[in-house]
Amino acid sequence: MDSIYIETSIVSHATAWPSADPKIAMLQQQARDWWENERSKFRVVTSQLVLDEAALGDPTAAAARLKLLAGLDLIPADSRIETIADELIARHLMPEKARLDAFHVATAAVGGVQYLLTQNCRHIANGHTLPRVYKTLDELGFPDLLIYTPAVFLEDDDDDT
Repeated sequence: MDSIYIETSIVSHATAWPSADPKIAMLQQQARDWWENERSKFRVVTSQLVLDEAALGDPTAAAARLKLLAGLDLIPADSRIETIADELIARHLMPEKARLDAFHVATAAVGGVQYLLTQNCRHIANGHTLPRVYKTLDELGFPDLLIYTPAVFLEDDDDDT
């Protein structure tokens, strides 16, 4: 069974109150649909970083996020994570202000998962930088990570038109 790292944006959208903004509402629904329809197809893991981020903010919302994450295996801390995150920032693939996002990518890579699931397309699943992120991970010895949004998994693969 393939493994998938859940990044904070997924659990935040999946548990949030429905948004009046159609773009955000779509992301929320995709996160919920993935959790309901796709989650069972993977060994789902996360990190202490995600738990820490999920615990921030409104206590009721934080409790809902932590409940969703409860019982997931955690990728253990590893000194290589900071090294990889530093390299992603040094190569200008993510800005310093997105250091935590670089840590998510590095954690998933070091954890040996097949997929990182995110809805953060500004810094993590950014189509402009993703090819260079993959190249960097390959050069650092972590060639197998794929970074996707829930929409990729929710596509109807029966529709060949």
